[in-house]
Amino acid sequence: MTTLVIERLGHRGDGIAPGPVYVPGTLPGEEVAGEVADGTLPAPRILTASPDRVRPPCPHAGLCGGCQLQHASDRLVADWKAEVVARALAAHGLPAPLRGVATSLPHTRRRAAFSARRTKKGALAGFHAKRSDVIVPVPDCLVVEPALARALPMVEDLARAGGSRKGELSVLVTLTAAGLDVAATGGKPADAPLRAALADIARAHDLARLAWGADETLVRRAPRVDFDGIAVVPPPGAFLQATVPGEVALRQAVTEVVGHAQSVVDLFAGCGTFALPLARRAAVHAVEGDRAMLAALDASWRHAPGLKAVATEVRDLFRNPLAPEDLERFGAAVIDPPRAGAEAQVAALARSGIPRIAHVSCNPVTFARDCATLVAAGYTLDWVQVVDQFRWSSHVEVAAQLSLSRATPA
Repeated sequence: MTTLVIERLGHRGDGIAPGPVYVPGTLPGEEVAGEVADGTLPAPRILTASPDRVRPPCPHAGLCGGCQLQHASDRLVADWKAEVVARALAAHGLPAPLRGVATSLPHTRRRAAFSARRTKKGALAGFHAKRSDVIVPVPDCLVVEPALARALPMVEDLARAGGSRKGELSVLVTLTAAGLDVAATGGKPADAPLRAALADIARAHDLARLAWGADETLVRRAPRVDFDGIAVVPPPGAFLQATVPGEVALRQAVTEVVGHAQSVVDLFAGCGTFALPLARRAAVHAVEGDRAMLAALDASWRHAPGLKAVATEVRDLFRNPLAPEDLERFGAAVIDPPRAGAEAQVAALARSGIPRIAHVSCNPVTFARDCATLVAAGYTLDWVQVVDQFRWSSHVEVAAQLSLSRATPA
């Protein structure tokens, strides 16, 4: 039996004791005991609890792997997420002008990726257990919108109809203005009997849209989402911000950075989360590698009244970034890359002379790396807004303003 004192939380939310020894479910300052194996104490006994330890509000918290920090106070989680961002920036010698943390409330996640599997007696649907591929039912999940929590029977029906006992079905469920939008992957090929079964499930559960793999999509109603009041119908499985409050916080930050610029380039534009609202005041050039998402953005722009010009460009910004001479005509840039960041595109931005850059990221490590490139080129990191729309998880998002003082707005 080993006794340890937790020094800090790691980037996955586990407590870290000297060694280092990783101790899940613990908090800084706690004294714990247990058996250490391969640098981990998997089943700690809490000897001295932190004053920030709280009773997890969800009955599934001990088993479900969806949340890592329900045992911590809201204050500690917010402070820790800000610290994660500050540490990432400090690793590159950058300041951390943090504005605080915007945290989404419980029951606000509008999309969730459920796992499902067909069993001997029927089907099982839910989230993965902690550090496991075992599926845990979560009928009363506190994170997602209530309509998503009630969708588990529908996910089980899909697994019974087209799942495999050997493989796992992944079902992405999104709450839209027209109802649930469902995209399932990992199931059996859609032959005639399965198509009939999927149509029955869509009717029985009043789904707006049901996509099965890449080739089969049943649309009963257009699954519309709103970006600041602008209607968009995303393609099946398209990226969206996880919560409306989180999207609002990010959009407000981006809008502030863009300011009065008359021309904006939106890099990794997706379906138009930022591009469409920004078009109320500026001409926007939206660049995205996914043709279907850009088509949704373009269709929305053509039907939305009062927007300035929005040009779209399908382009792989990892392999073929916009060059500095392509960028220099814009008064502001928005960049919201995937978790890997955008080294090549950021290097081009750094040489472009764009006056202001709104940098949105879901990975503090690559965010800090890319900010360091911009700062080395003469930009100032003015402020960073931490956005927590994955409540009780270890996931952290940021929006930041970088400005080039020698430049003048276009």
